[in-house]
Amino acid sequence: MLDTLQTIFVAMATFAIVVAFHEWGHFWMARRAGVKVLRFSIGFGRPLFCWQGKDDTEYVIAVIPLGGYVRMADERDGDIAEVDLPRAHNRQPVAKRIAIAAAGPIANFLLAILVLWGLFLRGEVGIVPEIDMVAPNSLAEVAGLQAGQEIIAIDGRETPTVAAVNFALLERLGDSGTLTLAARYTGSAAVTESEARISQWLKGEEEPDLLGALGVTIRMPPVIPVVGGLTEDGTAAQAGFLKGDLIISADGETIPLWMDWVAYVRARPDQAIIVDLEREGTRHSLSVTPAAAVAEGERIGAVGMSVALPVMPDAQQRHFDRGLVEALVASVKRTGELVVFTFKSIGRMLQGLISPSNLSGPITIAKVAASTAEAGWVAWLGFLALLSVSVGALNLLPIPVLDGGHLVFYGFEVMLGKPLPERIQMAGYQVGLVLMLSIMVFALYNDFSKF
Repeated sequence: MLDTLQTIFVAMATFAIVVAFHEWGHFWMARRAGVKVLRFSIGFGRPLFCWQGKDDTEYVIAVIPLGGYVRMADERDGDIAEVDLPRAHNRQPVAKRIAIAAAGPIANFLLAILVLWGLFLRGEVGIVPEIDMVAPNSLAEVAGLQAGQEIIAIDGRETPTVAAVNFALLERLGDSGTLTLAARYTGSAAVTESEARISQWLKGEEEPDLLGALGVTIRMPPVIPVVGGLTEDGTAAQAGFLKGDLIISADGETIPLWMDWVAYVRARPDQAIIVDLEREGTRHSLSVTPAAAVAEGERIGAVGMSVALPVMPDAQQRHFDRGLVEALVASVKRTGELVVFTFKSIGRMLQGLISPSNLSGPITIAKVAASTAEAGWVAWLGFLALLSVSVGALNLLPIPVLDGGHLVFYGFEVMLGKPLPERIQMAGYQVGLVLMLSIMVFALYNDFSKF
C-alpha cells in the first residue's frame, strides 16, 4: 500500500511540474500580449484548491492531474464586458495568437534545457562501450567488430558511452539501408570503419533489444546476487530477506550470478525454495515461495526482489565535466536531439515500423516516474526532462485541440488573410477531440496490458 501511495505521489508531482511549465508558457505569453486570462488550471475536473489573484485571474489545482489549461477572455466562449473587448484573445493579431499557442511547448523545452543544464554542470558519467563478446552471424560480426574494441561512432554520431550507442541505434529503429560503425581498440589511435545492411530493422518489436540485435554485449562487472530492494508485499520480504543479503545457493544449487537466481525463481512458481545466504558475515537459511505471475503468456515465479548493481570500475567509466557555457550548449543540443527523435518515432509508428505498443499512458509514466525517484534524484530529473520534451513535442502535432492544431489554423489565416470559417474550425476540433480520446484509450490499453 505504501509503495502504491508513493508511486501516485511521485507521478502526480512529476505530471504537475511538467503541466505547470507548459501552461505557464501560455499564461506568460498571453499576459505579455495583453490578453485577459480568466483561469489558470493545473489538472482537470473538480477544483481542489482555488484562489483569486490580484490580476483577476482564478488559479486552480484540480482533481485530475493529467493536464491543464489557460482560459482566456474570448467572444466565442460567451459575452465579454465592453471594457475587456480589447483584451479578448480572438481580437488579437494573428502573430500574438501564434506566440501564445507556441509558448506552451517552448516552455517545456526550456524546462528540459534548464534541468539538463543543471545535470551537466554537476557532471555526467557514462559506461565505456567496450565490446565483451560478438555474437556469431550478427550485424556486428558482419561489420567486423571484435571483442576488446570500443564502439566510437554509429552513422557518424560519436558514441562515447553505452547510452549514446543505444540512442544512435534507436535512431535506426525500423530503418532500412546501411548501418555505419566505427571502432578501435583501447589505447589505440587506429579506427576501423565498417558497414552492415539493415532492412526494416527490429520492425514492430515491442521491447527491442538494441545491443542484442546488433550482436554485441558490453563489458560489465559480473552482477552477483545481492539484494538491492524488496517489494513491500512480495514473498521475499515476507520470508525475511533484507537489503544487502548475498544469495549463496538455492536448494543446494550454487547461485553465482543474479541472472541464475532470476532463472531459478521464474521456473518455480508456487514452489518453496530453501535459500542459503550471507548477511553481515553470517550464514542464514530462509524459505521463500515465489508467487505465480504471467509474463508473455508464460506462468512464472516472482518474489518481489531487485538486485544491487555492482560498482563500475573507473576504467569502464567515462566522466564529462563541463563549464557553465559548455553545459548550456550541451543541454540545448541534447534537448534538440530528443525533440527530433520524438517526431521521428511518431512518424515511424504511423508507418508501422515501430510497434504501437510503445505508446504509453499515464500508468506507465507513473511507474517510470516512481522507479526513477527510487533510483535517486538525478535519475528522476533526467526523466522529468525527457517527459517535458515529450509533452512539448506531442503538443506541436498538427491535431486540432492541441497547440499544433491551433498553429495550423493560424497558418491558414496568415496565408488567406482571414480566419478559416468557424464551421471548419469546429469540425476540426471535433475530429481532433475524437482522435485524442482514441489515442488516450489506446495508451491506457497498452498500460493495462503491461501491468
